[in-house]
Amino acid sequence: MEPKRIREGYLVKRGSMFNTWKPMWVVLLEDGVEFYKKKSDNSPKGMIPLKGSTLTSPCQDFGKRMFVFKITTTKQQDHFFQAAFLEERDGWVRDIKKAIKCIEGGQKFARKSTRRSIRLPETIDLGALYLSMKDTEKGVKELNLEKDKKIFNHCFTGNCVIDWLVSNKSVRNRQEGLVIASSLLNEGYLQPAGDLSKYAVDGTAENPFLDNPDAFYYFPDSGFFCEENSSDDDVILKEEFRGVVIKQGCLLKQGEDPLGAIRLRGCVVTSVESNPDGKKSEEENLFEIITADEVHYFLQAATPKERTEWIKAIQVAFRTGK
Repeated sequence: MEPKRIREGYLVKRGSMFNTWKPMWVVLLEDGVEFYKKKSDNSPKGMIPLKGSTLTSPCQDFGKRMFVFKITTTKQQDHFFQAAFLEERDGWVRDIKKAIKCIEGGQKFARKSTRRSIRLPETIDLGALYLSMKDTEKGVKELNLEKDKKIFNHCFTGNCVIDWLVSNKSVRNRQEGLVIASSLLNEGYLQPAGDLSKYAVDGTAENPFLDNPDAFYYFPDSGFFCEENSSDDDVILKEEFRGVVIKQGCLLKQGEDPLGAIRLRGCVVTSVESNPDGKKSEEENLFEIITADEVHYFLQAATPKERTEWIKAIQVAFRTGK
């Protein structure tokens, strides 16, 4: 039987030979981590066994790179991965840790059971329910909430979700609402934001979802971001970015047509080391953007400093969802 796929997506991986960082399509299985050059590839470039491995996060080995985590195998081989933003890294780390723990305990990887002893209506469609919750007029209202000197943008509280489920007659009572909300959480329709809701997902609370005004959640494609919320000392600019120029300047773009726009929502951006042997090249200061539609763009800045500034500005833009 094929190992179960737990999570997959683009991460930036550090090469083992030339120490360059390149985007890879990464797949977390029950027994290991596979990485591919492209999402469409049939065969992986490599596989990292998780049995006996350890995970380090946050990994501070690379001062200028944020959201990095490290997997160390039993052969003391280090594998470094970089996520696009904090919540993405935490999601990968959470699932990899659980996969390692399941291997050690001889258990199958499984999300928390949300059925419990309550019989749910047979007509529940989580996908349709998610779309209803996201309705701009009748759905769950996204807010900017503050807690512990942090501002959580585009999110909502746990009790607001349960209130909506009950008032919308999607469930019969709050207890059943907890089960449905936990199912939405486990299937990825909702994401935890803040320590309280993350601890519940990690297993430190009785239910993975909390009917609590202090537990924050968000829709995965909502543009959620949190100011001053990074163990890597990441600083997110506080301006409102929609329609505002974040950075402008001259870059060289690969391709015949220099005109157009690159959609940043769901993209991956990373520097490209064109010459790992350290020799001078006309293609220095390159960086790559991979869009959610699998389109690759290569851009070249004038200096290493300017390239770093562009990468940081792009990361801020797609992390805020603007």
